[in-house]
Amino acid sequence: MTKKSNKEKQSVSLVLGSGGARGLAHIGVIKWLEENDYEVKSIAGCSIGAMVGGVYAAGKLSDLEEWMCSISKMDMANLLDISWGNGGIFKGDKVIETLKDLIGDAEIDNLNIPFTAVAADMITQKEVWINKGSLFDAIRASISLPLFFTPVKRGDKLLIDGGVLNPVPIAPTFNDQTDLTIAVNLGGPLLKKNEEAPEPEEKDEKEGWGKFQKNIQDFISKYSSNDDSDEKNWGMYQVADRAFDTMQSSIARMKIATYPPDVEIKIARNSCGTLDFDQASHMIDLGYKRAKEAFDANHKVV
Repeated sequence: MTKKSNKEKQSVSLVLGSGGARGLAHIGVIKWLEENDYEVKSIAGCSIGAMVGGVYAAGKLSDLEEWMCSISKMDMANLLDISWGNGGIFKGDKVIETLKDLIGDAEIDNLNIPFTAVAADMITQKEVWINKGSLFDAIRASISLPLFFTPVKRGDKLLIDGGVLNPVPIAPTFNDQTDLTIAVNLGGPLLKKNEEAPEPEEKDEKEGWGKFQKNIQDFISKYSSNDDSDEKNWGMYQVADRAFDTMQSSIARMKIATYPPDVEIKIARNSCGTLDFDQASHMIDLGYKRAKEAFDANHKVV
């Protein structure tokens, strides 16, 4: 590949995949790209990839990173609002409203970078590309993890997590006039046991929180664990989580084999649990490291 001069950055179509808290690695990938003179010209994201990508397109990634690096499992518990039988355990409204308060909503048409959030329509069983309207409405639809968050009604569509159909959504970038397509796949090969496992992060927990929040926190701890040592005691949500992860990884491999990006950055699917958002610093560092390794392997560093 021909190198460009130091004054001329390489343009990038960035594809950010789904995978729960592993998607915090997307922040590290973006940091590496910026530090190495790559310019993101378009973003397609699914689930957590839609969240990170959309916030980056709005120019607010540093705010998201600061918040993510400060939250604990108790904070996560306090952000989850019980749905009481509407197609998911949690409504997801509190998470989205918190992000709106922190970052501010925006219209996708007005973002600094063209952006597409990918969801799946339960009725037609087709992908839905959302590239207009409220940014956080699009993100909320794309993060609707089955069983966990309630589906989102949008016109005549009932939307769930886009990872059901396309966990690494390269197709929205096909017509981009950019130098490189870079895809971040959160369903990469498993790490060996204890390899690069995150160190527990010390965060202050408030005293005296109620039994309701404690139950949710316990649920998060069980659901987010990536330890396979006690499979016989898995609950139904852990089984569903692993099944969804397995499905996404398989689909991602097929999509990437069919439409290979110029650079694929792989994050191991057991690098952290689905809800381990309290491991933000570790995952951001891991994303940065994997980006460097992928570009070194492809000999594309400018």
